[in-house]
Amino acid sequence: MKMAREIHKEPSGVARKRGRPARPLEDAEARKRLIGSGLAHLTEKGYSGSAVNEILKAAGISKGVFYHYFSSKSDFVDALMEEYDRYFLGKLDACFKDEALAPLDRFNAFAELAAEGMARHEFRRGCLVGNLGQEASVLPEGFDTKLLEILASWQDRVEGCLRLAQSEGQVSNEESAEEWARFFWIGWEGAVLRAKLERSAAPLRAFVDGFLKGITRNTKTA
Repeated sequence: MKMAREIHKEPSGVARKRGRPARPLEDAEARKRLIGSGLAHLTEKGYSGSAVNEILKAAGISKGVFYHYFSSKSDFVDALMEEYDRYFLGKLDACFKDEALAPLDRFNAFAELAAEGMARHEFRRGCLVGNLGQEASVLPEGFDTKLLEILASWQDRVEGCLRLAQSEGQVSNEESAEEWARFFWIGWEGAVLRAKLERSAAPLRAFVDGFLKGITRNTKTA
């Protein structure tokens, strides 16, 4: 049975079992554990391969507590996307807004940070947005639009860094920062998938090396 059918709301009017009533708010970390478990499962196994019961078991959370925080599985995955976007934007800003580095050096810093993160989980986990994008046909309606919006915000970070590189002469003004930023994310998501398959950071570094060679091909050197 599909994942979307694995959890069902209790029908209204059903008497609560005798004993101590469930009090989800007693556990201030419950939602955090749910989000953490959901992200771990979906970045590793994707949407279709992640069973809700398995996510709840790993988090040590009951279905009753789950429904205290989320109205449905769709609501839960929506929250996962928002949390992952916040987390990833922090990583992007740490690299692409690092004033201690020259603009193009920030791409190498980003690749190294990503490689360390993937290696920490033995290359089992990838990008939540990339994973969900590969399963767009089975996602709830409207999720494809949200994924594109997230990618657009990531693209803005890269575009800003490329415009700074142009202002400092690292990249020719003849290049389109917007087009190259879009290309970067199209290629990066493919590199992350390849890194998972190879269990190696080599595809990440290969892509960034190729990207930098491409973006600087028309730049005059002294």
